Amino acid sequence: MDAKKTAELWGLLQKKYSLSDHQLHQFKQYAAELQEWNAKFNITALTSIDDILVYHFDDSLILSKYVDLKAFNCIADVGTGGGFPGIPLKILYPHLEIILIEVSNKRLKFLEHMISLLSLDRMILYSHDWKTFVRKTDFPVDMVVARASLRPEELSFMFKPSSLYKNAVLIYWASDQWITSDLIKSLITKQVEFDIGSKKRQLIFFQQK
Repeated sequence: MDAKKTAELWGLLQKKYSLSDHQLHQFKQYAAELQEWNAKFNITALTSIDDILVYHFDDSLILSKYVDLKAFNCIADVGTGGGFPGIPLKILYPHLEIILIEVSNKRLKFLEHMISLLSLDRMILYSHDWKTFVRKTDFPVDMVVARASLRPEELSFMFKPSSLYKNAVLIYWASDQWITSDLIKSLITKQVEFDIGSKKRQLIFFQQK
């Protein structure tokens, strides 16, 4: 690992998102813990600090460049895995209530550990699947995010007439090669392209019209 390159990446992340020194410290703690837990439990596929910085942290926070997150109060993160994008968004916007939806016990233990270590309040862990969440809960969710988890066709279950979440906005992280299906095309309100590291990505916005 090139320590100089890593230091530059931390500096770029802080500048890009106007992170306070405290927020930067939280991200550094997060990265270190993710590496340590990855060695034992395979929390995510990315293991180097540089990859975590770019393809987890920056990729999660990029949402703030396209959405005024100060206008939202409660975000549900579907299939959060190691906490992405939910925990980075919480660090950047402490006012948010974040619901982390994850069925893996080892990942839930990691998430519980990170919430405690980083002293994050208004964080909820939900250990059942997405459809159960939509059917059985009534959280005040105004945004649903999904990054490398379920397909939009499965996520669109939230827009069923009987769903309490049908008026929330859904934002999906996709590759630049992603093509929509006729099933959900009418729900798309916006698509934005962005570059992260060497990858080209898209944010796809869905909402009941």
